[in-house]
Amino acid sequence: MAAHNKILLFNPRSAKITFRVPNSILNIAASVEGKYDWMVVDGNREDDPMGKISSYLSTGSFKYIGFTVMPGPQLRQAVAFSKKIKELYPKTIMIWGGYFPSQQYNAVLKSGYVDFVVNGPGDHCFPQLIDALENNTPYELIKNIIYRSGDDIIKTRKEDLIEQDTLPPLPYDKLHTMYSMENYLGKTYLGKKTFAYHSSIGCPFTCSFCSVVPIYEARWKAKSAQHIYNDLKYIKDKWGADAIEFHDNNFFVSEKRVVEFAKLIKPEKMTWWGMARIDTMNKFSDETLSLIREAGCKIIFFGAESGNDELLKRMDKGGTQSGAQIAAFAARMKQFDIIPEYSFVLGMPAPTPEQVEKQIDDDIAFIKKIKRINPTTEIVLYTYSPVPTEGSSLFKEVQNNGFRFPQTLEDWVSPHWENFDMRKNPLTPWLTPAMIDKIRNFETVLNGRYPTVTDIRLTSLRKNAIKALATLRYKINIYQYPYEIKLLQRIWKYRQPEIQGF
Repeated sequence: MAAHNKILLFNPRSAKITFRVPNSILNIAASVEGKYDWMVVDGNREDDPMGKISSYLSTGSFKYIGFTVMPGPQLRQAVAFSKKIKELYPKTIMIWGGYFPSQQYNAVLKSGYVDFVVNGPGDHCFPQLIDALENNTPYELIKNIIYRSGDDIIKTRKEDLIEQDTLPPLPYDKLHTMYSMENYLGKTYLGKKTFAYHSSIGCPFTCSFCSVVPIYEARWKAKSAQHIYNDLKYIKDKWGADAIEFHDNNFFVSEKRVVEFAKLIKPEKMTWWGMARIDTMNKFSDETLSLIREAGCKIIFFGAESGNDELLKRMDKGGTQSGAQIAAFAARMKQFDIIPEYSFVLGMPAPTPEQVEKQIDDDIAFIKKIKRINPTTEIVLYTYSPVPTEGSSLFKEVQNNGFRFPQTLEDWVSPHWENFDMRKNPLTPWLTPAMIDKIRNFETVLNGRYPTVTDIRLTSLRKNAIKALATLRYKINIYQYPYEIKLLQRIWKYRQPEIQGF
């Protein structure tokens, strides 16, 4: 191996307390393993990540640095560090991958400090790009990359999704030499040592509000049930994992695969969580739902989005999802003792302010209906934040309503746009401050009346205290100024799973 072509892979900080294995970075590491030397810097595990990066780059042996960048907190650190790296080590070739640069590549490449964007999976294109740069050969025909040529942005063709079982194993053991794997196995609602895992990429649906769609274009590829089991069994036996978070965009696409996996994992006595679609899982047999619960499935995240069938159609949910189905499925889940975690997206655009507000009110009423049907249903609220789904009628609609994305990375990392990325501050012109307050205040009262079961630090005594304050408000629909609930939630550091995980 050459002495001056090493690769540094950086995972910017995304969590304050609970850390997860940086799977996306490990995929890239696996793609170059045995060909190029590589090291990982995990911003979640370093007190001074920039100092750690500098300790590598100052040796002169690291020619390339790759960042994985999600919107929100990761972006803030990625921007600040990328600028600093280019100032101190201008010859370093910087490559960004992840959801944010794949969607906002113009702002990323025009920043002047990012040289290439990996547009989607990098398992093939990343090593091909390094090879081309090392050998001074053309890279224009490499799929899944975006780069700048003069004043032009060049976006190459997308690659077909790779068969996941053919990919090399993730280098957990080498990561363990840099960061103890035990510290990646956090205590959560699921277990004492919870392991984050990806068993598939993409999603076969085209929801027009989803950031996955522009990257994967309604495609999905998955590891086999046996492959998943082998990986998880290894982590369990070597480091003691007892629970799994499947961070797939859609773990439950194939009932056959789910059944095979459940039968394999059942004897291991591990608990697990994953994401699904309601209309897909509603087709699963009762036998399958019983099996996955017996095999350790404790909670499943579903994109309910709205109880309004017309809104679901505008969101291009695909499939057959409807308000009636969402309600019926919540009732069905009760008999299997699986907690349905329903997310709702409030604040969709409409022709008039009155219609926007009515949509919000109708969905608040529908959410309360769901809680009456199945009180164990976890509710996760988002305020609609546009994503650049090219060609979607919904994105055209929000543009016509005056919405625009920032044009520079500096604007993207301003505090209000960071909150936008977390789907908590929409910055959308059709939502008035009063409407946003209504959504947030209802969320506060809802979380007070029904504290999430996933906050393991919230004792029964504290839950009962918050419930006592919120119950009357919830029953009589008084959501304004819930300061007393907010105060207790702040004092007791109430955890919202959509922001902080389990």
